[in-house]
Amino acid sequence: MCGICGKFEFDRNTNVSEALIDGMLQTIRHRGPDDRGTYFAPQIGLGHARLSIIDLNTGHQPICNEDGTVWIVFNGEIYNYRELRNFLLAKGHVLKTQSDTEVIVHLYEELGPRCVERLRGMFAFAIWNENDKSLFLARDRVGIKPLYYFLNEKTLVFGSEIKALLADPAVKRTLAPEVIDRFLTFLYVPGEQTLLQGIRKLAPGHFLLAKNGKVEVHQYWDLKFARQSPPLSLEDAEAQLSALLAESVELHMIADVPVGVLLSGGVDSTAVLSYAAERTGKKINTFTVGFSGSQVADERPYAKLAAEKYGSRQFEMTISAQDFATFLPQYVWHMEEPVCEPPAVALYYVSKLAREHVKVLLSGEGGDEAFAGYDNYRNLVWLERLKQLCPAANRAISRGLSHLSSQTRSPRLARYAPLVNANFPDYYYSRTSTPYRYSGNGIGELYSHDFLNSINREYSIEPVRRLLSTVSNQPVLNQMLYIDTKTWLPDDLLIKADKMTMANSLELRVPLLDHRLLEFAASLPPQYKLNRFTLKYIWKKALSKRVPAEILNRRKAGFPVPYASWLRRDLKDQVHSILSDRKTTQRGYFQPSAVENLMKANRDHGTHSKEIFSLVALELWHRMFLDGGRVTLT
Repeated sequence: MCGICGKFEFDRNTNVSEALIDGMLQTIRHRGPDDRGTYFAPQIGLGHARLSIIDLNTGHQPICNEDGTVWIVFNGEIYNYRELRNFLLAKGHVLKTQSDTEVIVHLYEELGPRCVERLRGMFAFAIWNENDKSLFLARDRVGIKPLYYFLNEKTLVFGSEIKALLADPAVKRTLAPEVIDRFLTFLYVPGEQTLLQGIRKLAPGHFLLAKNGKVEVHQYWDLKFARQSPPLSLEDAEAQLSALLAESVELHMIADVPVGVLLSGGVDSTAVLSYAAERTGKKINTFTVGFSGSQVADERPYAKLAAEKYGSRQFEMTISAQDFATFLPQYVWHMEEPVCEPPAVALYYVSKLAREHVKVLLSGEGGDEAFAGYDNYRNLVWLERLKQLCPAANRAISRGLSHLSSQTRSPRLARYAPLVNANFPDYYYSRTSTPYRYSGNGIGELYSHDFLNSINREYSIEPVRRLLSTVSNQPVLNQMLYIDTKTWLPDDLLIKADKMTMANSLELRVPLLDHRLLEFAASLPPQYKLNRFTLKYIWKKALSKRVPAEILNRRKAGFPVPYASWLRRDLKDQVHSILSDRKTTQRGYFQPSAVENLMKANRDHGTHSKEIFSLVALELWHRMFLDGGRVTLT
């Protein structure tokens, strides 16, 4: 796991400054504190900050081919690199290291851009081809590793983090105001754009080729819901799933450094631990976080149960409201875009603990998006079925539920009541989406008149609407799984996972997001995933003999950070200070009275916690990335 950066000048008579690449590397030093390397030639400069995981002695980057005409900087892990290495040796290639990075260089020589189709793992890399003066950028299928780029008529700048791009004076810090509405619609930023004009994310499953002043972006992978023929029986599907899980975890344990497991006390992380424990003779270290305060859900007893069953050495820690507040500015700095993901703070602290003992951490991320693990999936599938039974009554039911939600102040009723009378493709943007059109959260009412008139609301949902159009012929469940895999997963969960662990120079691996496992899940009938009211049906069947019943049958919790109560009690003064500050109000996005009402509703009734957190994150982001100031919470 590492950090990469670089710059490509389209003018063949222009060189890239060594000082610039050094400056870019300095911004991402936390991603790779073990080593750093650079490569320069006319038009190109490449930089690499290394976290040594595989081939500790000879894996220095950038790495080139035999004659020094093809160079790579690479971030990630290729889990089938040994198989690919044998393929390349048989083709006559000479490899001078044991690293997975060098394998990509020679595979590119053999296959060109199609080399990405042979890679099994997580990756973001750049390859410079001196022969035809081209730059090739690629990102893994699901978006586990981030890759940003800036493009104008003269140059292309890229890096693992936005901070690296901003080290280049050619990259201006100019706000894209229309993306603010997208963020507040989804509470993260789906799609390729960021809040800074001209800085884009290379989409998961895509590569970029820059050559002769032209830049083209191509998709090389997509999640397809093509059923197997003949269809698998439930028993055969269960057996295949178990085999794929075992293989994926085994591959993800390849490392020349200690490997641990992030243990949340849930089904997915316990499953990862169970397979990992079978594939090593060493005692595995596991890590769990809890939270101080009364009436707070505690995952640690369940994590301890899993650790005892599989004989791991368990480490635990507790974070408080003050820890949460202290880290918030760093949270915004490392995330680089405002994202409403309070569990990221918990992930940072538990990663910091883990880094004292291991260098690689396995996580259970991704099982819910592949096998339908969220309540939202069940609720919306059944809602759509019920709507079909008596369409004429939908409007009356919607009004009744809306009235009931206002009386009970139930967030669940407030979310689902408007959906009874709405068409599914129009309202399902993401499982975390809270668009003002349907959710009743009133976020759109916060906007000032001028700001509201300056944005195009349809622009906000464009990336997701475009994705929905590609799966419009699929069952409702598959549509939701597809959208979440393409948006919520890479643009929220995986960004959080990468940024918070790399902030501690720790590599996080996600064996449940192996693309073969995802493709297998997508090939299964929807009823294998959602069976009547049971979520992750086949997943739980396959793990029933591995995961203790107390964990298998409990309600999903994840990292249940009690941020809602912290915001309205312990941190209410800090929240009010930020959102009522003159600097905040003068930005002109929101009506101060509406923001004040939102804070009051949060303090009095505990509602709108996500919106409050998002507004705080948005303002802190402005102060760090646009104002350039140092931010602390007092």
